[in-house]
Amino acid sequence: MIAGPSGAGKGTVVRQLLDADPSLWSSLSTTTRPPREGDREGVQYHFVTPEEFSALQQEGGLLESFEVFGHSYGTPRAPVERHLRAGDDVVLEIDVQGALAVRDAYPDAVLVFVKPPSRAEQRRRLEERGLDDPAEIHRRLEAAEAEEARAAVFDAVVVNDDVDRAVAEVAGILAAHRGSG
Repeated sequence: MIAGPSGAGKGTVVRQLLDADPSLWSSLSTTTRPPREGDREGVQYHFVTPEEFSALQQEGGLLESFEVFGHSYGTPRAPVERHLRAGDDVVLEIDVQGALAVRDAYPDAVLVFVKPPSRAEQRRRLEERGLDDPAEIHRRLEAAEAEEARAAVFDAVVVNDDVDRAVAEVAGILAAHRGSG
């Protein structure tokens, strides 16, 4: 699982990791967040209503689910379990609390925390995305403090100061885990 605060670049790392290693399969999260400009159903997320999300939770259809920044997010259980049964390596791009919840269900899961090189760089990335107003960016930066405090329970921490190096480092961590499994 790849987790980290907003603006750490975990999405970029995961996309490049998947491009470099087609044997990996990545789960697509489900969310109640409205699509942003350019978002497409089934590409960035599965977008559902709060009622649909609640029904998924109640029927056990999510491996984990949490509210993050006022919206619900979760990992659909069935496709993950199907790929694990098939022997596929599954990558989850997930928030910190979700990663820890999945670790409870799958103790052998490898948790990699992707961290921005500095708070200033994280702020720059969030501002450059142009998705959030200044108050939301401030809230995300504050949340990053708490998330980074939990990085010590992850198997590895990768500082994303250079995306190619970060991708190579994560790939090496996954390869080492495959070799030991």
